[in-house]
Amino acid sequence: MMGRREAGQGQFFYSFDLDEVVPPDHLVRQIDGLLDLSWVHKELAPYYSHTGRPSIDPVLMIRMLLVGYVFAIRSERRICAEVQVNLAYRWFCKLGIEDKIPDHSVFCRARRERFRESDTLRRVFEGVVAMSIAAGLVGGEAFSIDASLIKADVDRKKRIPGDQPFAWPKAEEASHAVREYLAALDAAGGDEDRGGAGDGSSEGGDRRKPPKEVSLTDPQATWVARPGLDPFFAYDANYLIDNKVGIILDAAGTRANRAVEIAVAQAMVDRVERRFDLRPRRLAGDTAYGAVRLLKWLVDRNITPHVPVWDKSARADGTFSRADFAFDPERNIYVCPGGAELTSTGNIDQGHIVYYRASKSDCSQCSLKPKCTTAVVRKITRDLNEDVRDRVRALANTEAFQQSRRERKKIEMRFAHMKRILRLDRLRLRGLGGARDEVLLTATAQNLRRLAKLLCRAPSPLGAACLA
Repeated sequence: MMGRREAGQGQFFYSFDLDEVVPPDHLVRQIDGLLDLSWVHKELAPYYSHTGRPSIDPVLMIRMLLVGYVFAIRSERRICAEVQVNLAYRWFCKLGIEDKIPDHSVFCRARRERFRESDTLRRVFEGVVAMSIAAGLVGGEAFSIDASLIKADVDRKKRIPGDQPFAWPKAEEASHAVREYLAALDAAGGDEDRGGAGDGSSEGGDRRKPPKEVSLTDPQATWVARPGLDPFFAYDANYLIDNKVGIILDAAGTRANRAVEIAVAQAMVDRVERRFDLRPRRLAGDTAYGAVRLLKWLVDRNITPHVPVWDKSARADGTFSRADFAFDPERNIYVCPGGAELTSTGNIDQGHIVYYRASKSDCSQCSLKPKCTTAVVRKITRDLNEDVRDRVRALANTEAFQQSRRERKKIEMRFAHMKRILRLDRLRLRGLGGARDEVLLTATAQNLRRLAKLLCRAPSPLGAACLA
């Protein structure tokens, strides 16, 4: 016989234990056992007043932010709404069934005035990395590095040419992203009229060269053009991962600029060594990291660069490239395909580029000149560290290089997971500070999910802690 449940009057009192409601294999229970935030109150104490009404607990705000990024809830307003009704989220945030949820507006001030100044989000991220190292998930032998573009939260139509002067509003009238941009210009000795020129950051690149376009909504975003795509404003998400299981060792949100990528790569490798005493034996990357400056920096630190060399010596007109000329290191000359010698002019450009040129008489009598140059004489440039490039080129055919190339797919998978699963294909926060926050929180969420998958479903001391 079919049963029927009558909806009667609700009870006045319930016997309710929130801990019994959350399943033992729920993701929030797993990551709760991996998360240590016991240090937060002590570290943030100097950023709060000793008097006045008590603030929202910063640990609660961090836990709520992690809920948002772990479960791809892209709005702080939505996070508050989800924690209000989701008992598992309440349990993770250590909220009782009757506790009030903070208003979404408290996150904005805490993030800008406290979390950024104290570098709290990086401390949370590094705590998860330390947990991964303790669990044996980090090999420390082979790293991979890469950057991926993330669209900025701007209207691409609201922009001006980078070299066009613009009367920015006063700081008290401007948005936070514009204030951050103007403060960066002032710190870097920006233009007196605060025009459109300048990129608003001293983080790599030549600031004297204005960007092509500047967003009026988020001036620190970079105007990016890619083949087959409409140009857009974006930031870079930079990851450094360990190749063993793909744990993210460092993450940084930066301007989308190749020179910045190289500077950030050096900073991340240094920071991982300083924080965790890890220096890889080999580092894999794509051509963007093949500049000789970075290659030499790695070689000097006994890190083998498994990176395709960034080489612009090939000529599009079909004439002889530099590879067709033989270099004699003992005599410091190049020998052309016709047997003539190109000697150094003695001039060094930009502190590292040496020029070699053939004699006018050799070039005028050479039968191969039509295949070589249309100029009076042929010139060739050579970097002072060209021997480093040659050493790295020689690695390309080794088995270790091919292994690094295969392992580098793991970092591409991290970016795919970031954009498709965690939905960070477009930033929600504006300004360079917002990009840094979002990239760090996303990397933290990815590592927590990875740890939960690898540790909390297999017998281990940390796995027991996850399910405790």
